[in-house]
Amino acid sequence: MKAAIIESVGKAVVGEVPDPTPGPRDVVVEVAACGLCGTDLHILQGEFAPTLPVVPGHEFAGEVVGVGSAVTELSVGDRVAVDPSLYCYECRYCRDGHNNLCERWAAIGVTTAGGAAQYAVAPAANCVRLPEHVRTQDAALIEPLSCAVRGYDVLRTRLGAHVLIYGSGTMGLMMLELAKRTGAASVDVVDLNPERLATAARLGVTGTGASADALDRPQGWDVVVDATGNAAAIQDGLGRVAKAGTFLQFGVADYATRVTIDPYRIYNQEITITGSMAVLHSYERAAELFAAGVLDPDVFISDRVPLAQYPEALGKFAAGVGRKIVVVP
Repeated sequence: MKAAIIESVGKAVVGEVPDPTPGPRDVVVEVAACGLCGTDLHILQGEFAPTLPVVPGHEFAGEVVGVGSAVTELSVGDRVAVDPSLYCYECRYCRDGHNNLCERWAAIGVTTAGGAAQYAVAPAANCVRLPEHVRTQDAALIEPLSCAVRGYDVLRTRLGAHVLIYGSGTMGLMMLELAKRTGAASVDVVDLNPERLATAARLGVTGTGASADALDRPQGWDVVVDATGNAAAIQDGLGRVAKAGTFLQFGVADYATRVTIDPYRIYNQEITITGSMAVLHSYERAAELFAAGVLDPDVFISDRVPLAQYPEALGKFAAGVGRKIVVVP
């Protein structure tokens, strides 16, 4: 079968790989669409994936075309979205309910072959059936939405909060949509990309700007979310948190990224700095929110490109062009 392959640091190709074989509790999914993500860029840079080559793609959905011998809850023909998370369920973090911090953390498309291919294998337990009205190609958005849901779980934000989001790419826009639906009094978005800011405005925000200085909240924001992973954005955002406010590191930064904090201010103003790592007990809820229309796929998905153009699509994504880019095998 054809698949995208990150062969080595900086090199992505499309080639032939063996057809997948399911284990007893696995299914084979014929991929309908697979989203590109910042994690894929990190893998290309030599981060995250323990070994290369690897077939990337952890945001995907498709149709079940094969089932393992012990699978009874799914059948050939079922349309599913796939939670890529793979946990050991044995380490202290798994036993404590923090599976996303598993000491043996793994994921489809990161540590094992993923959905940037014609077919992918997934545990049956990781598959969520799609309702009839949800288009299979659109359901690649469920995985990133589940990360945003996890982010809001971490925030435990109060009604009436003033929210500032850095970055209006896919993840920033998803955090925007959830902020609107969790009772924010205002939501502002900062980005250097005018086209992306225009999309944020289209979805409905209180204010947008290339800098937080352009926004009218000198006292700061109750919740500041970085959805960029960019050091300059993170540094600026830390200084915009209001007293008793929370800063969420949601964007994935490079390993080498460093910023400076002000310990006295954190103490004196009771500021919380926290992070959100991937998916935790949020995938099924994201699937339900998606089915209920929390996102408009036609707004979020800017490009649908053939799998054969995966390297070009990855380059386009790295350049910050468009919003969510999905490859279609």
